Order: sequence, then C-alpha cells, then structure tokens
Amino acid sequence: MLDVLTLDQLRIFVTVAESGSFRAGAARLSRVQSAVSHAIANLEAELGLALFDRAGHRPVLTAEGQALLSNARDILLRVDAMRARARGLGEGIELDLSLTVDTLFPISAVGAALAEMRAAYPTVSIRLAVEPLGGPIMSLIEKRSVLVIVVGEDFRDPRIALEAIASVEQVAVVSAGHPLALRQAGGAVGLPDLADHLQIVLSDPTPLSRDRMFGVLSPQTCSVTSQDAKHAMILAGLGWGRLPFWQVARDLAEGRLVRLATGALGRNSQVAAEAYLAHRIDEPFGPAAAAFSQALKRQLGT
Repeated sequence: MLDVLTLDQLRIFVTVAESGSFRAGAARLSRVQSAVSHAIANLEAELGLALFDRAGHRPVLTAEGQALLSNARDILLRVDAMRARARGLGEGIELDLSLTVDTLFPISAVGAALAEMRAAYPTVSIRLAVEPLGGPIMSLIEKRSVLVIVVGEDFRDPRIALEAIASVEQVAVVSAGHPLALRQAGGAVGLPDLADHLQIVLSDPTPLSRDRMFGVLSPQTCSVTSQDAKHAMILAGLGWGRLPFWQVARDLAEGRLVRLATGALGRNSQVAAEAYLAHRIDEPFGPAAAAFSQALKRQLGT
C-alpha cells in the first residue's frame, strides 16, 4: 500500500542510489547494511516494483527505479523546505520580504544585498518592485512593502522613518546626434535652447506629486513610466533629460550620449540626490529585513 511509504524509506532509497551500493549507503546513513537492505526490500514490496537490479556486483537502478528517483528526491526536498520554514516561523523569520526601490537607485546593489540575505535566510521569498517618484513612499503608506529605497527629498511622511545610505548622481544628457548636442559644439546652451526641445520626464504613478513638477524646464515634454523607457527615448534622439550616472556611464564613455553643456542643470550638468532606506515607524524590521539592510550598507560602503 502506497499509504504506508515513509520518508525514511525514501531517504534510504535516494542515498543508496547516490552512493552506488547498499554498503556505501549504509555508511552514509550510519546504519548497518542489513537494515538498509531490509528497508529497500520493504519499499519495493509496497511499490510492487524492483528499484534495483541486484544481479551484478553492485546494485543498479532499474528503469522503474530511475523513473521514481526524481520523485523521491522532490518529495524529500519539499519536506526539508517545509521543516526549514517551520523552524524559521518559530524563530520569527518573515515568510517574505517585500521591497520597493526607487527607479534612480542602482538595482545591482539591491540584487547583491538580497543574495546575501538569502544566504542567511534561504526560506524567505522576495517581492521586489521598482517604481519612480512617489511610488516607494506610497508602497509603505499602503503597506505593500515593508522596506523601500527612495531617492531625493521630495516625498516625506510622518509615519515613515528614513536613513541616508548613499548619494545618487544624475546627469543631464542628450543623444550625440540630437540638435542640442550639435548646438553646444559652438558653446554652452541656455534655458531658451532647452525649452525649444522635448524633455523626457518620468510620470508619477501615485497622487503624491499631483500639481507638482520636478525639474521640468521645457514646455514640451514626453512622459514615460519607467527609467529604462526614459533612457531609451533619450538614446533614440527624441529629447533630453536627466539620468542616473550609473545608468549612462558607458553611453557617455562610448559617445552615444553627451552631457548638456549648461550651468542651469548643475555643475558639469550633474546633481547629487540622497538615497534613503525607509520603513514604517509602526513596523520594525524582521530578521530578514534587518539582514538585507546591513548587507546593502556593506555593498554601498556605508
């Protein structure tokens, strides 16, 4: 009867298959060989199948044994995962870590910190969103995330605690073939020049920036919903705009983009914005969130 299969039988089956013999399997399990042979024989009787061909010097998996080996491994993996999760719940470890990151922040640093956190807490699932402008703060207000990274000083809420962790440089750029790039070959460009051309800007998916404009200098704008779209539109020559230096460093070095030569957009067309790690005051970090926070600071050298 399949109902009387035990996890111990499955673990013995997998161990013998991986070890190559009953003797080696018994040694790995710290059991006598006769007990291991007996367990396999009982498992075969309950399944109604021969799992090993014992005709040779060493037992060899039969075709049926080979087919069922992956099922046995899968069952044991799921049981071990369940045990680990139960142990984590008993220790107060979160089931998942929900995180929203400002689109201006280098996502590679987030990925490295999450990988470090997962090494310590392998049972914690991750929900990661990347949003512009008011998105990260709104995700905390609406309790969609327990932890966010926000860039800049534009959004604040008394329910949110912030900790400065890094500085993000933004550069005003335009495609090398854009009229503004050709125009500045003869000298610096001014605000009237910028206003004559389309500015690529991010749109806020939240109501937090209603009736507010952030760095918009041209009456002609193209609103996009992601930083990648903004980057692509500027590269295509559609217009000009600010982008994080980490995102455009290679484009600048290889000549696809150029800095806008104007003092109206910061020294060397570059401005710095502070990045903050933020969470709700009424929701302190769990162990996984705290581990991620420390890992991210190490990645950033703070």
